[in-house]
Amino acid sequence: MTLEIHQFPCLSDNYGFLLHDSVSGETACIDTPDADAYLDAADAKGWRITQIWNTHWHPDHAGGNTAIKLATGCKVIAPAVEASKIADVDRAVAAGDILALGAYTAEVIDVGGHTMGHIAYHLPEAGIAFVGDSLFALGCGKMFEGTAPQFWASLSRLKALPPQTTLFCAHEYTAGNAKFAVHADPENAALAEYVQDITQKRAAQQPTVPFKLARELATNPFLRADDKGVQARWGGGDAVATFAALREAKNNF
Repeated sequence: MTLEIHQFPCLSDNYGFLLHDSVSGETACIDTPDADAYLDAADAKGWRITQIWNTHWHPDHAGGNTAIKLATGCKVIAPAVEASKIADVDRAVAAGDILALGAYTAEVIDVGGHTMGHIAYHLPEAGIAFVGDSLFALGCGKMFEGTAPQFWASLSRLKALPPQTTLFCAHEYTAGNAKFAVHADPENAALAEYVQDITQKRAAQQPTVPFKLARELATNPFLRADDKGVQARWGGGDAVATFAALREAKNNF
């Protein structure tokens, strides 16, 4: 594979990602929480930033656009629904649109809910997806702008990706998410095993990102809102009602 992903910490708990195709020499920033951190990381790798792929408008995801574009002349790709809130957009994209990084392609997925126009980028040839704040390891983003039906539909699109897809989310929230997940689904043996792995990684100051979709499907309560056992515990007669109940419970946990 000629695609390389460089992951590094940004701000207090964000991750930065540089996606680099060694054949074309192209490099994409996945979001821009900290312009200096991205420029320094690219410089250290000897990579030239040619694109920015924003997932949503929040400043810890798009705040570095202007400085990086000024320094590199790169093109900024951002969600069409939120383009008016994002600086220096060259191309506004929506669900089903295709981007190119060298010979690799990325499909845009609508994952609105955390924000109205939040998008994810799925690279099927590489088996990876960048999901921003829509989905976290053992969690999902707060529902700041969307509705429960919208957010559940978004998560269902991610659930439908190949199970072996490697997911890259934007924050190291996993230890906190794990505590709520155990509260939400206490008899889940696969979850208990996952929590042990997370505890060991964090004790060793290792990231819990990226992670496999397959494991999330078995353990993440927000992806399991269509599970009869989870529904019975959380009083939802259907997936949307159960998701809404879980999200509200997590808000107050």
